[in-house]
Amino acid sequence: MKAVVQRVDRASVTVDGTVTGAIEKGFLILLGVAETDSEAAADKMADKICKLRIFEDQDGKTNLSLADVGGQLLVVSQFTLYADCRKGNRPSFIKAGSPEKAERLYEYFMERCRRYVDKVEHGVFGAHMLVDLQNNGPFTLILEGDETGIREA
Repeated sequence: MKAVVQRVDRASVTVDGTVTGAIEKGFLILLGVAETDSEAAADKMADKICKLRIFEDQDGKTNLSLADVGGQLLVVSQFTLYADCRKGNRPSFIKAGSPEKAERLYEYFMERCRRYVDKVEHGVFGAHMLVDLQNNGPFTLILEGDETGIREA
């Protein structure tokens, strides 16, 4: 599982002219699912992201979590995070999870996040989406995980 986590002041996703998800202060998460991923991997990724302390405290140090600041989540499925561009000029997506598996784990990931965050918004799985955001910082993290844990990409 891979995630691009962006600290935002606001973010939204639009499908066919309709806003399907919108948040204020929080994280925009672009989430990619691999064919080898499982619920255990999703649990670890959700737990790590929701506990990240990357909001500034009163001293300007990145020391506060989503819960500390009443933050929200916008989760957007992003199979292209598994693009392999090593050969030629056309990316291969062979390592991305099948649509059925990816959608199931995407939904599972969001449900896990709801244990920590009151507002979890999302895009439409498999749809062409327009994502709008105001990245605060900018502050962007790239995380990769599997059953053994999470590491920076």
